[in-house]
Order: sequence, then structure tokens, then C-alpha cells
Amino acid sequence: MSINRKRWFSMIAIMFFITFVLSACGSQETSGDASEKKNKEQEKISLKIADIISNPVFQVAQDKGIFEKYGFETEIVTFATPAEGINALFINQVDIAWGADFPVLNAVSKGDYSIVASTNSENMDKNAVMWKLFVRDEIQKPEDLKGKMVSDIRGTFISYLWDEYLKENQLKIDDVKLVGQGGFDESYVALKNNELQAVWVTGGALVEKFASLDGVHELTDMSKTNVRIGSGVIAPNSLLKENPKAVENFLSAIEETSTYIAENPEETADIMFKARKQPNEITIKDLDFVNWKIEFSQKAYDSLIKQKEYMVENGIIKNDFDLDSKLSLDAVKQVVPDRVTYEK
Repeated sequence: MSINRKRWFSMIAIMFFITFVLSACGSQETSGDASEKKNKEQEKISLKIADIISNPVFQVAQDKGIFEKYGFETEIVTFATPAEGINALFINQVDIAWGADFPVLNAVSKGDYSIVASTNSENMDKNAVMWKLFVRDEIQKPEDLKGKMVSDIRGTFISYLWDEYLKENQLKIDDVKLVGQGGFDESYVALKNNELQAVWVTGGALVEKFASLDGVHELTDMSKTNVRIGSGVIAPNSLLKENPKAVENFLSAIEETSTYIAENPEETADIMFKARKQPNEITIKDLDFVNWKIEFSQKAYDSLIKQKEYMVENGIIKNDFDLDSKLSLDAVKQVVPDRVTYEK
């Protein structure tokens, strides 16, 4: 065999070997990608989140893929009030919820739940302005409330607000008739039909709706009382024990979403209109106090303590408890350490 022919066969053999190696590497890479993709899919966490119709935070996080980015497959479960959403934790209808101090404290006093963050404690005064007291026209001053039927949304802090407001105006809670209701839509119909004479309401859309009623006007707002209410995120202890990283990732997703909302109010309004049919101008008006800032401040803690004392004194919480034992702040400290200003 000639030298040229030997070289020719050698070159063919080398080319065949290279092709085989590259093919094997390609197959291995494809297999690796598939395996990695499978692992990512397995790491996805299904999360049912309690919400209300006017809150943009979860809607935007879901719409913009922020929840997915942090490893969640989410379902937003909508309730009439945050208190109903927190109650849904008891029957495992949702995995995580949020609400005002009152329902949050009520939940942690009864079961294995912890407060993992607070939201917007610096905006308590601004939030108080948004709570409006709508009354029938025959009520022109606080004293006119005596003997009247007034709304109390079950499971919320409104009974506390009534108590404090009436005291500040030399009245007692027994001077009015509290009527328990399930949500603001029920209150709206009752006030419209004069079955109720006074209702506390919050949120741009609801305030506009109640203000449009014939024979009804705004008497005052919560900022003119001494009541200020915090808000918190609550999670089952089982989730905190089994997957603490999930809680951290959830708060990270909320933090990223809040920044996005602040920078994109018009798009946020579009998302809320698409998801909830809420008018764009209402969403934009509400963003100052409904867009969350994840934290846990001393002010938030003090608000919880004050509310807990009231609830224990009035038998709403049957057995007193140590609030510190119901705080689980490791996740929020990881996400926004500079905003955790509470210290034991």
C-alpha cells in the first residue's frame, strides 16, 4: 500500500473518531439539559395565595412572571376581605395570606402560624385617611349615631375602630347596633336600602362607589381618630419548617414586584383592569398605599402589641400569648435586612 493511501485511510479514521466523539458529547449535553430542565420542574412550588380584588401586588407578580422567576406556580384565591383569606388558612384553602393586625393576631393566637413580615408601616397615617365613614344624611355629627345600625365586617378590626371612634366622641359601643357582615358589597346594599346607617370603607373604587349613593355622605375618616392599623404577611409553621427558602423567595418576589409597580404605574393599572376590571385611574390613585414595602419595623411591632392588648381585654383573643413567639423574621431579614428595625 502506498504512503499516500495510508495517509488517506488515517485521515478518514481520525475524522470518523472526531465525529463519534462530538456526537457522543452532543447526546450527553442534550441529556444533561433535559435532566436539568426536569430538576427545575421538580423544584417548582405550587402556592395558593389569599388576596382581595383591589390589591395589585400579586396580580402584577403573576402577570409579569415574577412568581415563576422565583420558582412558584401560583394560584390567586380572591376573598371579600383579607380576614376571610386568613381564615382560609385554617382549612388549607390557601398557603399564605396577608391582612391587618386584627385578623393576623386572631389567627396566630389560634393555630400554628407565624408573622413573617409587615407591610408599609411607614404609611399608617396615609392609610388611615383612606378609611372613610359613610353615613345616611340624617347623621350630621357623631352623637346622631346613637341607636343606629352600623356595619361591622366580621373578622376585621372595624369593631375596634367603632369602639375607639365612639369613645373619642363620648359615646359607647352599646350606643349603636353592630351588624356583622361578610363584605363591603353587602354593606353597600344595606346602606343604600337604609338597613344600615353607617359603614367604614376603604379603597378608591369602594370609596367612589359609596360616595355616589343618594342620601349618603362622608362624615369623617380614620385619620381623625387615634386608630392606626398595621398589615402583615402570615404563613403556616409547617411551610416555614419544611421549606423556609420558599418563604424567602416569596418575599423576594413581592419586593421585586413592589419596585416594578412603583416604576410602572400605568402598566400596573392596565394589568388590574385586565384582571379585575378596575378603572385605571382608581388603581393609580390607590398605589400610594396599596403597593407593599416588605419590612418588619418597631412601629409594626408596637401596632401589633396595642391591637393584641385590646383583643385580649375584650375577649376576642381568649388566651393571651407571647407575640415574639409568633414572629418568624429570618426570611425578611435575608431579603431586606435594613428594613427589619424591630429588636427584642
